[in-house]
Amino acid sequence: MQNKLSNIFKKVPAYILVGIWIVIALTPLLWMVSSSFKGEASLMATPPKLLPDPFSLENYQKLFEKPVLLWVFNSVFVATIVTIEVVAVSSLAGYAFAKLRFPGRNLLFWLLIMTMMIPGQVTLAPLYELIMRLGFLDSFKALIFPPIAAVWGTFLLKQFIQTLPTELIDSGRVDGASELQIFSRIILPVAKPGLAVLGIFTFVAHWNDFMWPLVVLKDQSRYTIQLGLSAFRFQYTTAYGPMMAGATLAALPMVIIFLLLQRYFMEGLTVGAIKG
Repeated sequence: MQNKLSNIFKKVPAYILVGIWIVIALTPLLWMVSSSFKGEASLMATPPKLLPDPFSLENYQKLFEKPVLLWVFNSVFVATIVTIEVVAVSSLAGYAFAKLRFPGRNLLFWLLIMTMMIPGQVTLAPLYELIMRLGFLDSFKALIFPPIAAVWGTFLLKQFIQTLPTELIDSGRVDGASELQIFSRIILPVAKPGLAVLGIFTFVAHWNDFMWPLVVLKDQSRYTIQLGLSAFRFQYTTAYGPMMAGATLAALPMVIIFLLLQRYFMEGLTVGAIKG
């Protein structure tokens, strides 16, 4: 009994630090949700109030005066298509770099890795020029095609697939399976955690993307939810209440996706540290 109490007391500092971290991490989220239910007077009150008093749905009413459901649909559509294409291309490239042998494999892989060191702001102008010449401006094509070659996705899945036993692939080749059959029937089923992690990161990144849609989209009917929220910023003022309501609405899909795929997410983050 004394040993158990001693172990508990030893862990108290760790519990306190974790508790502080949770409070710091969740406070902005809780403040955003709370502010979405505050009236304008309560939102601007000094000192600020944590809880809405009185509780109001005025911000959500103003939010839905804009085509917010269309913006949400656009975000879901773009993020889903991009996630599918990135996972498909990155898994094929990751498998090739991890398990296949071909001339210049290591050189090509490190050249790809070097491109990850180039800031996105540097390639923004050339990419815009390319999209303009292809006639993709102000269309979903401008959001869907550029992310296909996701180098970081290839790197992630290459590292993940490397941990898989090569004997599985060799047994498939002995049975006469082609490389495509080995990839689809052997690699993909056991690589689900890695695919889920890549899918989650990709979906979240493109759901939250603001800069690139701002550059290539002009028609408000094609706005994503993140870009649409900028419609509540005016020349001399900002409608913080509807913006907080929109941000709360935009955060819901991310929470749902994480809750549904958290098992794969946690497994994918830890399995790469274990040598297979």
